[in-house]
Amino acid sequence: QVRLVESGGGLVQAGESLRLSCTASGDIICISAMGWYRQAPGKQRELVAALTSNGNTNYADSVKGRFTFSRDNAKNTVYLQMNSLKPEDTAVYYCNAAIRTRISSPPYDYWGQGTQVTVSS
Repeated sequence: QVRLVESGGGLVQAGESLRLSCTASGDIICISAMGWYRQAPGKQRELVAALTSNGNTNYADSVKGRFTFSRDNAKNTVYLQMNSLKPEDTAVYYCNAAIRTRISSPPYDYWGQGTQVTVSS
């Protein structure tokens, strides 16, 4: 069974940094896309950053210049380097991946359990 596991969240002060990681495991043929989402209290889940198979990277305007999304294909892992964190970055961060488990089937979306990021001022 395919699983996504996030790690790296925690409590930090404004201006500090965190690095989140998300590792996919299971019977994976390929990962066509991966992304990071977050959901703050009282708000809808939003896209933070996404990587696609063609190399495009998309960032939310609120994190551009501060967050960096990278991947290690050999490890089936993506990272979100978060610098200059602000209190408004406080949220549960979720990893999402479109993963193909059979050549004859299209990829499905998988989600991690989420990791809490709390930024205090």
